[in-house]
Amino acid sequence: MHVSQHLLADVPSFTYGAGLEEKIRDRSATIGVVGMGYVGLPLAVEMANAGFQVCGIDTNQVIVQSIRAGFSHIPDVRDETLLNLVKQGRLSATESLESIEELDAVSICVPTLLRKTKDPDLSFVVAAVEAVRDHLRPEQLIILESTTYPGTTRELVLPILEETGLKVGTDFFLAYSPERVDPGNKTFTTQNIPKVIGGMTPRCNELAMLLYRSFIETIVPVSSPETAEMVKLLENTFLSVNIALANEMALICEKIGINVWEIIDAAKTKPFGFMPFYPGPGLGGNCIPVDPYYLSWKAKANGCDPRLIELAGNINSQMPVFVVHRIIDVLNDRRKSLNGSNVLALGIAYKRDTNDIRESPAIEVMRDLRRKGVCVYYCDPHIPSIDLEGERLYSLELTANVLESMDCVVLLTDHSVFDYKTIAAHSPVIIDCRNAFKDFPRSNIVCL
Repeated sequence: MHVSQHLLADVPSFTYGAGLEEKIRDRSATIGVVGMGYVGLPLAVEMANAGFQVCGIDTNQVIVQSIRAGFSHIPDVRDETLLNLVKQGRLSATESLESIEELDAVSICVPTLLRKTKDPDLSFVVAAVEAVRDHLRPEQLIILESTTYPGTTRELVLPILEETGLKVGTDFFLAYSPERVDPGNKTFTTQNIPKVIGGMTPRCNELAMLLYRSFIETIVPVSSPETAEMVKLLENTFLSVNIALANEMALICEKIGINVWEIIDAAKTKPFGFMPFYPGPGLGGNCIPVDPYYLSWKAKANGCDPRLIELAGNINSQMPVFVVHRIIDVLNDRRKSLNGSNVLALGIAYKRDTNDIRESPAIEVMRDLRRKGVCVYYCDPHIPSIDLEGERLYSLELTANVLESMDCVVLLTDHSVFDYKTIAAHSPVIIDCRNAFKDFPRSNIVCL
């Protein structure tokens, strides 16, 4: 395991939490994970694999029952793995928040959202922390993993917990450790993605690192929760800004008739000073479209004007509209009206090889097309059905007949399971938003 030793050398040894430390070391500690989604479930599985007894807590009854039956609702956790842990009694699930009182450590992995005004909505975090407060006892370790703005742990979470009369660093222990999950990534998982940890006190840091070091390969301690909170915002703002640049290049290239994908492929041959990012139909997930606005909000609250961050968000948010305009132009060129046309969306998850539709730009494209009178269909093997403006739509089987019955096919998410040869052979026209057809003849393929 790699840990920054120069930072650990500064962490003094206290007797506070000695019993908790012993339980973590001998794996007798019981761990709770509040929020069993794309972050919480993989985290709970790794904890259970390390030998801890883990309780997953979620208010969604369907998710709880699924976990109890050994069925995973996310692709990153296999059913066999989950079922084995459940049968061994290593992993359980409950809707009851009262179970928190019996736990030695609690990781909070609930969503953080945006209000319509683009301000942070921490209602799920507040609800989870208040539930922990109501059952907080001495010698418990609380770790917030939900992405948020710098100051949340100290200014929001800590005061709620200290309403109990217990004091941080002596009675209970509090740290922030941002989730870094990349759904669908087979190379980097919860176990081998380095874990950033910032404790409220040196002893809080020490205990949080001890817990996570038992099932994560690399620990990266930082000086404070605020530092750890800012790390995550920097990471996702970096992605947002650079993807916005790629998207803006795509808009410019379309206007002047240049292939943006060819440009990026050529530019990335430079061995220094360039990192390739790619355009697409927009940003999705619960991080990149949201996190930069948390940073922007915090910056404004401190008298800064984050123009670059907000401009990047505006560019990325316009990409679904651009895709719809491309569909209109393509149909127009084929002497077809948008109203009444059959359009097939290929892939509606926000990224390849996942079933995650949170903030998916594909859904926004479909919704906009539907409002314009288009007969919208979709195919996504990872998502059997969705609710689109009150109507239940089902994923179509991708056959030659289905493809030939469409007026336009738009590739929004480039799942690896798609038969691209069949799609290219039988689609009347394809709008390729992911450059998945770069090696195919271009007669019926239109780039983003």
